[in-house]
Amino acid sequence: MIIVKIGGGKSINIKGIIQDLSSLNEKFIIVHGANALRDEIAQKLGQPKKVVTSASGYSSVFSDDSALDVMMMTYAGLKNKRIVELCQRYGINAVGLSGLDGKIIQGRRNKGIRIKENGKLKIVRDFSGKPKTVNGHLLNLLLDNGYVPLLCVPIIDEHNFAINSENDDIINILQDVVKADKILQFIEAPGFLDDAHDPDSLVKQICQRELKQREEQVSGRMKRKMLALKKLFESGAHKVIISDGRIENPVINALNGGGTTIQ
Repeated sequence: MIIVKIGGGKSINIKGIIQDLSSLNEKFIIVHGANALRDEIAQKLGQPKKVVTSASGYSSVFSDDSALDVMMMTYAGLKNKRIVELCQRYGINAVGLSGLDGKIIQGRRNKGIRIKENGKLKIVRDFSGKPKTVNGHLLNLLLDNGYVPLLCVPIIDEHNFAINSENDDIINILQDVVKADKILQFIEAPGFLDDAHDPDSLVKQICQRELKQREEQVSGRMKRKMLALKKLFESGAHKVIISDGRIENPVINALNGGGTTIQ
C-alpha cells in the first residue's frame, strides 16, 4: 500500500504522477491539494485568502464561510474531478471524495488559534480543525473492490460542519488505518532543501530522529510539515519520500531514489 500526497502548487505535473501510478502493481490512495487554484479563484471572486500565524510559529489559512465556499469549489469540485477524469483516462478507477462524503475523514474543530497581531496576542476562531478518525469501512470497501480513493478537504467536524484541515495531518490518520509501506509526497522543490533558497542543497536522507532539529531549522508551512512528519513516524510510518512533483516522471523518480527519503 502506498499513500500518495499531491501538492497543490501550480507547477505540479499531475498528469505525469497519474501516468506513473497507472503502471504500479500496488494499491494506493491519493490525497491532493489545490492551493494555487484556490488562490486564483479567490482572487477573481474578490476574496483573497488570509494567512494567520500562530504564536508558536505555524502558518495556516484562515477559513471563514467564504473561504470554505471557495475551497469546496476548487478542492472538492474542479481540482478533484479533473484528477478523477485524468485517472480514468489512464485506467485508474478513481472515486473522488472530500472528507465530508460518507464522513470518510472526521475531525474536531479548533477551539481557537492563538495568534500575534500588531504585537498583541489574540485568539481567533474559524472553520478549521484536526482530523481525528477515518471511516475505515468505506475506505476498505473502495480499496477491496478495485477503486482508488482520491481524497481532499474539507473534512467534517464533530457537529457535522465542514472544516478546513491540513493534508499532512490527514495523511497521519490514514496511515493509522492503512499501514502504508511507503508515503510519497510531491512538492514544488527537489525535496527537502538544507537552504530553502538553494535548489542544489537537497538533503537526500533524513533520519526520523532528525525531524525535531529540522523543524527548528525551517519556518512557515515547512515548519508545520516537519511537525506532521514527526507525528507520522509516531503513527508507525516506515518510509516517507518527499520528491519533485514538477518533473516528467515524478513517481518513478521518487521510487528510484529521487528526492529526500526519511526513514
